[in-house]
Amino acid sequence: MAVRAAVLPAIGAPLEIKGIELPDPGPGQVRVRLAAAGVCHSDLSLSDGTMRVPVPAVLGHEGAGTVVAVGEGVTHVSPGSPVVLNWAPSCGGCHACALGEVWLCANALNGAADVHARTTDGTDLHPGLNVAAFAEETVVAASCVLPLPDGVPLVDAALLGCAVLTGYGAVHHSARVRPGETVAVFGAGGVGLATLQSARIAGASRIIAVDVSPGKEELARAAGATDFVLASDGTAREIRGLTGKQGVDVAVECVGRAVSIRAAWESTRRGGRTTVVGIGGKDQQVTFNALELFHWGRTLSGCVYGNSDPSRDVPLLAEHVREGRLDLSLLVTDRITLEEIPTAFGNMLAGKGGRAVVVF
Repeated sequence: MAVRAAVLPAIGAPLEIKGIELPDPGPGQVRVRLAAAGVCHSDLSLSDGTMRVPVPAVLGHEGAGTVVAVGEGVTHVSPGSPVVLNWAPSCGGCHACALGEVWLCANALNGAADVHARTTDGTDLHPGLNVAAFAEETVVAASCVLPLPDGVPLVDAALLGCAVLTGYGAVHHSARVRPGETVAVFGAGGVGLATLQSARIAGASRIIAVDVSPGKEELARAAGATDFVLASDGTAREIRGLTGKQGVDVAVECVGRAVSIRAAWESTRRGGRTTVVGIGGKDQQVTFNALELFHWGRTLSGCVYGNSDPSRDVPLLAEHVREGRLDLSLLVTDRITLEEIPTAFGNMLAGKGGRAVVVF
């Protein structure tokens, strides 16, 4: 039986909504009926070639749904189980996994080269970032599904698979924010809003949200921001003014642009930590001189998938949701249909919103 999906026919081409034929789950595979899928900026980066994937492909890497069927050998979920999709499953055997750095697994994206499904005219399709969540149903490796703990609405749970894990991990695993520290978050989209909430959970004393859009202020404050700064050439100076001319202890950049990475760096106090979450293109060159690196003594670090272990962190995040510390609904600014994904891509390019969620 064919299901509808958003297919990227070629890099730079518009998405096409069409019927695809999914195989039955084989050994070690799971078929999932999607309840919702988040529209993440990484999907846009896949479509325009910033991140390379085999095409044609079914995009979508942030989703949640219900298990329809399982293949031989799958025991951790069964038909009827609510699950969260994990687009970057660790292999457990590479060098990074041996070090416990599962977010850097060398083999996590091997599945993106597989044939995932076929169009109704027989064209092979690949799963963009493994899970092909922009579809009514998907078939994935068993390692790509995590049981959804009780107490998390299935539609909201879609965001656990990327935005929330990334924002939470940036604060708790990468920057390791301590109670009483000051934090600046650059970008108040889906990941940024998750980062703001995570900084509040960590006990930050002052949380400064930065964005190019003044319309983001209300949402940023609802997520935990104590201050809002409209991005400009004077952003770093304004943040230092809010922190006794010192700068923040931690700056988290969620945009992936050279200008905002540089502003985050300059907003960080001497000896502080700057964490870059945003995925930028190769053309986004950031420069530093040798003297400032020595003088400021700051730490600048990249952050992949929040430096998270999804099997460990999803249950922890679910507990924060149940206890009211983490409000996933704040991240969902638009609930859309599958056909509206191209419009959501356009909104992201225009810097609008937090996170659109496709509801099936």
